[in-house]
Amino acid sequence: MTDNTIRTTAGAPWGSNQDSKTVGARGPLLLENYQLIEKLAHQNRERIPERTVHAKGSGAYGTFTVTKDITAYTRAAIFSEVGKKTELLARFSTVAGERGAADAERDVRGFSLKFYTDEGNWDLVGNNTPVFFVRDPIKFPDFIHTQKRHPRTNMRSATAMWDFWSLSPESLHQVAILFSDRGLPQGYRFMNGYGSHTYSLWNAQGERFWVKFHFKTRQGHRHWTNSEANEVIGRDRESSQADLYHAIERGEHPQWTVFIQIMAEAEAERVSFNPFDVTKVWSQKDFPLHEVGVMELNRNPQNYFAEMEQASFSPSNIVPGIGFSPDRMLQGRLFAYADAHRYRVGTHYEMLPVNRPKMPVKNYHLDGPMRFDAPHPGDGEYYEPNSFGGPTEDRSVIEPPLRVSGDIGFYEHRADGDDFAQPRVLFRMFDAGQRERFFENFAGAMQGVPQHIVDRQLALFEKADPEWAQGVRRAIEKDKPVGHASAATNQEVIAD
Repeated sequence: MTDNTIRTTAGAPWGSNQDSKTVGARGPLLLENYQLIEKLAHQNRERIPERTVHAKGSGAYGTFTVTKDITAYTRAAIFSEVGKKTELLARFSTVAGERGAADAERDVRGFSLKFYTDEGNWDLVGNNTPVFFVRDPIKFPDFIHTQKRHPRTNMRSATAMWDFWSLSPESLHQVAILFSDRGLPQGYRFMNGYGSHTYSLWNAQGERFWVKFHFKTRQGHRHWTNSEANEVIGRDRESSQADLYHAIERGEHPQWTVFIQIMAEAEAERVSFNPFDVTKVWSQKDFPLHEVGVMELNRNPQNYFAEMEQASFSPSNIVPGIGFSPDRMLQGRLFAYADAHRYRVGTHYEMLPVNRPKMPVKNYHLDGPMRFDAPHPGDGEYYEPNSFGGPTEDRSVIEPPLRVSGDIGFYEHRADGDDFAQPRVLFRMFDAGQRERFFENFAGAMQGVPQHIVDRQLALFEKADPEWAQGVRRAIEKDKPVGHASAATNQEVIAD
């Protein structure tokens, strides 16, 4: 007979889960009621700190299948042959809101992937946009502060948001995407994903190639208008999570076609723009998309906390054949993400089942809170080098050296490139209906913002395209509610 008895964490059978131990029927509780103490103490610790950004999210498991041969560009085992399948975990999220925020809010969406490859875990941590608001990580905490609650009012501040953006012209490209139709996807299935940063691939011959990763939705793009989103939020604050979960349960497994853009290492020194600037895209005319494979999500988590809340992604998780680039924001994230997980989940967060690689892991990390295993005989000693058969390095997986030049210093990131050309191209791709919704989205978001900040932001729009500034100014001056335009079309408008 199966033992179905409630037990304490130490294994003792639980005598009563209905009544606490007291002195008489009406007397005080006893501190020796250790089951009660354990239950209350555990409840106090059921939550871990939520993510500072991307707190509200959901996801699923699936597979990545190689459809095209790219072994000329990378030695990574995940891409070793056409038809190869690799298990993966995907987590989608909003950026600014807390865990209780509504899914159908205008915001960038996170697009994080963990591939459980033959050589270890490869994490690709991106967004549903090909660019970002800032290009230097020293500005990232300031930017995120503007998206969170004001220290005095404890409310979101449109003034802080537009003050920062109007003083940061490099944000204009991402701001344009955010306030376009793409800024309010109807669900996670109906949006693209991007690695956003420039990464590198390197092949068996030690040749390096700079790449951009693109995940194109096969479900088509669907978007809410502001007024439609408000109605959705009134009915269901978990609209995107519900859509993804129920689609998978119905057997409607969402898919994305995976592409890369490729730039030879030497070519990066010849192009007229900074290929490592995350506020810019690479022209697909000059650097066309190359198909790589298909991502499919086909299995929902069984326990949200264990498999989604504790899921920990970091761009520092790479495998041989995949590498980084001089992208400033990427370099900053390599530290910040893993450090956040060590704080939020624990020192040994990558030993949890959802984060654990598929192969045994050996290294010389010692001790720390919540060590989930103990070294076994044969694993070597606790230092390296040693004479006792401990794990050793494999120099064959060292990335080829990167050639760099220049003096060490604080180089002005805003001096390197045009912050208005690409937003201008994007704006001019919109049709008339898309432009009107675009203008109205800005006008609604600027309500209550001091006029001098609005004027400074309009001046940035003017530099991109005078019609952009005029349209937003006209929408602001309209004496009527905004967001009543018809539903957005599925037309591709992002210059990615």
